[in-house]
Amino acid sequence: MTVAELISACELNVIHLADSSREISGGYTGDLLSWVMSRADEGDAWITIMTNGNVAAVAQLKEVACVVFAEGVQPDEDTLQKARLHDINLLSSPHDSFELCARIARELK
Repeated sequence: MTVAELISACELNVIHLADSSREISGGYTGDLLSWVMSRADEGDAWITIMTNGNVAAVAQLKEVACVVFAEGVQPDEDTLQKARLHDINLLSSPHDSFELCARIARELK
């Protein structure tokens, strides 16, 4: 599944779309950045409520396909600038992490 297909299937909002054709191979949910760094995989859709600039750094380091902010949270300006600089897909959803994970998991199967 591509990022564009996920956006459509899960009715996600686009914050920054660098590469809509990026393939999503799995998913990871977490807000503790050191935990995400040690467990997320390349190609994951990463679901979080964290919004600071370090999110973009971890997304770049782990080469996730996209970051999806749950519960309608929006990234701060530093995160948005870093996402633009490093071509990181940023999406959002009004749903909580539990619901969002269930929706994404259904689509990835």
